[in-house]
Amino acid sequence: MKKKEYSFELKNRLSELDTLCRNLEKYGRQIGLSSKMIFELNLALDELFTNIISYGFKDGEEHRVRVTLTPEKGVICLCIEDDGIAFDPTAFDHPDVSCSVAQCKIGGLGIHIIKKLMDDICYERCGNKNVLRLKKKFGKSAS
Repeated sequence: MKKKEYSFELKNRLSELDTLCRNLEKYGRQIGLSSKMIFELNLALDELFTNIISYGFKDGEEHRVRVTLTPEKGVICLCIEDDGIAFDPTAFDHPDVSCSVAQCKIGGLGIHIIKKLMDDICYERCGNKNVLRLKKKFGKSAS
């Protein structure tokens, strides 16, 4: 199987969510991902990108967020890199999902959803960059 890595950069603006979705949809279809898989990947990336934009940059300057998608045998690998404030979502505690909506503490639910959607999540800080790698298994191998 040939690797067909696909990378793109987004500005640290919430308006870039449409570009993120379009790029993921187009690439997912090209490599033969199901609509369900594309939806789940989009949900995870949307949540991660929104968190990066909302909490990762305090200087008001323009920054770039790099997204790389790589199909491997039965797995799609996602890598998100940004130069924002260091944050390791893998170290975040699971929220209490047994409480009622009115009683639940705000925050953490998006990370919980991402952890449930993905099969593997790995974080590292490389120099001044957050590097988050996610893997999701799928039934058929991407071409």
